[in-house]
Amino acid sequence: MQTVQLEYQEKRMDAAAALDLLRDGDTIIVPTGAGEPPALLTALSAQRHRFRDIRVAQILALRKYDYFDPETAAHVRHAALFFGPASRAGGQQGWSEFIPNHFSEIPLLIESGQMAADVVFALASPMDEHGNFALSLGTDYTMAALARARAVVLEVNPNVPFTHGRCHVHVSRVHAVVESEAPLFEVGMPAIGPVQEAIGQYVAEMIGDGATLQIGYGGIPDAVVTQLSGKRDLGVHTEMLGDGIRSLVECGAVTNGRKNVLPGKMVATFALGSNKLYRFMHRHPMLEMHPAGITNDPYLAGQNDNLMSINATLQIDLLGQCGSESLGHLPYSGTGGQGDFVRAANRSRGGKSFIVLPSTCKSDTLSRIVPTITAGTHVSTGKNDVNYVVTEFGVAQLRGKSARERASALIAIAHPHFRAELRAAANRLCVF
Repeated sequence: MQTVQLEYQEKRMDAAAALDLLRDGDTIIVPTGAGEPPALLTALSAQRHRFRDIRVAQILALRKYDYFDPETAAHVRHAALFFGPASRAGGQQGWSEFIPNHFSEIPLLIESGQMAADVVFALASPMDEHGNFALSLGTDYTMAALARARAVVLEVNPNVPFTHGRCHVHVSRVHAVVESEAPLFEVGMPAIGPVQEAIGQYVAEMIGDGATLQIGYGGIPDAVVTQLSGKRDLGVHTEMLGDGIRSLVECGAVTNGRKNVLPGKMVATFALGSNKLYRFMHRHPMLEMHPAGITNDPYLAGQNDNLMSINATLQIDLLGQCGSESLGHLPYSGTGGQGDFVRAANRSRGGKSFIVLPSTCKSDTLSRIVPTITAGTHVSTGKNDVNYVVTEFGVAQLRGKSARERASALIAIAHPHFRAELRAAANRLCVF
């Protein structure tokens, strides 16, 4: 105990001093979302002019730090593994980078050296009596980066929960400790309108007792969650832990008793929600946080019977190709774990993968179900993998169906205003 405390004290420094560990040309690995360290990234922003060619690689940046700046991109620039509101403009305007990936494979990319990981900046829990910190808010690919990084800098914050799982870092592996008490990043529950509620009801009706859930953030996933409180013995094997899942645990719907992989435990790789969620996570006996190579591995996740995967898309064509991450050629988000969990649910005995989307956008002037994917759109999930597609008008089941049957099923759940137009297009494309 005394030895680890002495080592901790020897490694304490302020955020500005920790930047001396950086070298020009470094790639800094930063965890997903709420796991990003604000004091370190604020200091990096303030001193960005002193560096050249520093990349900050991260899934889902939440705060728009000053290094999100086209004028200083040659000094420090963002390398997105998934775009969010803070980073989207840089991707669409071309002054930040994009690294295509499946979330499950990012740890392997780092371990193999195909993706650089020179330095780790991460938010961590306070150290326990054994000298371990928990990367509970963003375990993801950061654990893989720790093994390759030349320097590891942890921003230790008392608000970060200590959790079980493969998310611990011993003080002996850390080069600098920066203390912070900043509030954790919170997101509220998304608004649920009648369209989201209708889609959620269709999906919830197809989820039985004992199912294992992968549920992300958004109005439609939360609309599903609100209708699952009456279910029994649900399990959780997901990438994101949010307040919706917390609510299912607290009402007794989640027991994890019927899971095949880590029975009795719910597993996730990052957390994003309210302070109530972060407090709930602290030493929760049922929760384990694991790297994305475990949570998102399609083979491993698919060993759970009745795995239910719920993911959103922006556009789907009549063959079932999903464009979930771009608006034409303009990047909007990223693949994330969609492909991972679609494939996992497909291989699960009794599993179902749901692709959910409102039937229209832009005040009902555009159909999200289209004859062919818009030119330049990034295809996130291919036609061979997509199974259940759900809009507010119903459910289309695609796997095992011919191109003609797929088109017919998708047109049936399109907005009525666009169905005749879609049928005519299907005829021109020789689908009908």
